Amino acid sequence: MPPVDKLLLEEALQDSPQTRSLLSVFEEDAGTLTEYTNQLLQAMQRVYGAQNEMSIATQQLSKQLLAYEKQDFALSKGDDEVISTLQRFARVVNELNSLHTELAKQVADTMIFPMIQFRERDLTEVSTLKDLFLLASNEHDAAMAKYSKLPKRRENEKLKAEAVSEVANARKRQHQSSLQYFCALNALQYRKRVAMLDPLLGFTQGQINFFKMGVEMFSKKLEEFLSSVATMVQSIQGQLDTEAENMRLAQQDLMLANESIYIPDNNTATSKPANRNLLQKAGYLNIRNKTGLVSTSWERLYFFTQGGNLMCQPRGAVAGGLILDLDNCSVMAVDCEDRRYCFQITSPSGKTSIILQAEGKQEYEEWICTINNISRQIYLTDNPEAIAIRLNQTAVDAVTPMSTFQKKHESFRPERAVNDYTEAVSSEKCLTNALESADPLVIPGTPIQFDLFTTREDCDQDKSVSRRANPFGESDHDEAGTSEGLLLHQVFTVRFLGSIEARTDQSDELIYETMRQVLAARAIHNVFRMVEFQMVVTSRELRFIDPQTQITKASFALGDVTLYATHQDNKRLIGFVARAPDSDTENKSLLNCCIFETNDDGVKICSIIDLGKKINQAERDPEALAVLMKSIKLSADGKFLLLRQQTDKEEAEESLESEA
Repeated sequence: MPPVDKLLLEEALQDSPQTRSLLSVFEEDAGTLTEYTNQLLQAMQRVYGAQNEMSIATQQLSKQLLAYEKQDFALSKGDDEVISTLQRFARVVNELNSLHTELAKQVADTMIFPMIQFRERDLTEVSTLKDLFLLASNEHDAAMAKYSKLPKRRENEKLKAEAVSEVANARKRQHQSSLQYFCALNALQYRKRVAMLDPLLGFTQGQINFFKMGVEMFSKKLEEFLSSVATMVQSIQGQLDTEAENMRLAQQDLMLANESIYIPDNNTATSKPANRNLLQKAGYLNIRNKTGLVSTSWERLYFFTQGGNLMCQPRGAVAGGLILDLDNCSVMAVDCEDRRYCFQITSPSGKTSIILQAEGKQEYEEWICTINNISRQIYLTDNPEAIAIRLNQTAVDAVTPMSTFQKKHESFRPERAVNDYTEAVSSEKCLTNALESADPLVIPGTPIQFDLFTTREDCDQDKSVSRRANPFGESDHDEAGTSEGLLLHQVFTVRFLGSIEARTDQSDELIYETMRQVLAARAIHNVFRMVEFQMVVTSRELRFIDPQTQITKASFALGDVTLYATHQDNKRLIGFVARAPDSDTENKSLLNCCIFETNDDGVKICSIIDLGKKINQAERDPEALAVLMKSIKLSADGKFLLLRQQTDKEEAEESLESEA
């Protein structure tokens, strides 16, 4: 006998869209079987009731048996052995077209009763379990929606405990009902075979026993055929009993599992830590959708990663759809409408972003780490799992200050990590003496600061904190006068990553090393949150303004900005070194290296800072300022006009003209 398709009981708790899609196929198959069973039962009842038209009834029954081959079952077209057996029975029924009225009792006992019992017991049970499963599923969705709306800032432990208990109970009821429903659908695939064969076997045997048709009609060959059918029915029944016992044991094992699997946010001591090396992730998340200009709504959908893409699949859908390309994207935790465990994914261009909510803390951290790993395109390498593990293991060492940047800078390049790993190990002994003798770029033991407030050593508290911009875009008289007197004023959107106290500002390697240590420290300590600022570049200073309150959080004079550069591979990472002018005499050389992430081109920002420093120096000499203003385009109000980056070709032409 060919194997029977069945639903996996292990997937009942996850309730994924794939499981729901497969379940709908089984339900369609059960509906087709119910319809066919009713038709077959009507044909049998006609045989039982048509005492005077027995030959016509048996002829109709023969046609109905032949129709089994043409039934469009959702799972399969039918078993070949069952089809051939039904065709053979059809020929036998055609020969028994002159039945006697006394056959009615035999037909009622051996043919009508088993089919009615199959319809009333098995098919009705499947229909009832389907209604219970849908009811439990709706209750779980309602409980999950109530739990997702728990407030974050005004958290009520009693309401939270009630919501968690309600979700756990609803999920448990859904699990129990789904297990019973799956078992009934699996068993139906065996019972439908027996239900088609057993009544006909009894009908034929009743014909033999009642009429004694003799050797001519019921030959030895036919007896062997009936014996083989009985053996096949017993074999199918044995398979059903074995499968039913296996499903019963599996159901018991699944129900004896830890009760914590039903709790949505399990933060107990026995819970597993988040896996930081994942390259694929799937599960339900809440996504925020805009329903108007200012109104939003949340929808619970099934998300999964496929390659470098984030996919979404609603419940009942056959396949998922693309939501966002994760290559080179950025992910960070966000505070959103009193909801917990929210994070935002932003495209490299910064034009597209989505906000998602995880079910618990572990899911929240694993989603962020997985998207971060995919963003670095580790999945495109030959052995992505090994590279992800290696990068996360070596991230702890990356926080330790080193004397050179070249050795560990390769950790930012996962596509070259595998090829360079062997060479790095072979040359490690040769580089040891050189590393020990060189001076470190970053002061050893200096902590990494993730808050921009801690870098404001040169900013006066009274001046910066109290300064606030008009919400309608109108500035105060002092600020307007300051802005009007400046020849350069450019605004960029940046996100602060961290800063480290430095020892020297003589080389761009300091900025590269600081970028490496800040990014590694964020990965180790799960620091996903980044604060967004408006970076204002003028001819006098760098100012960082809160975009919500328009308060200046920090400012650096351009004369104190001694070094600035972008990352060699990722131009969205930019850093600068600033001297603290208000420090005491002993620490007059104190330096801070600040790292930012921007949606704009970091090279353009560096060029504008360089221009601001030139303007700042030229303002002291009117002749030099006049030469500088002639070489650069100006706007109508006399300020420097910076509309776009110069291409390499234009820069080359301008350099040739200047040399001429």
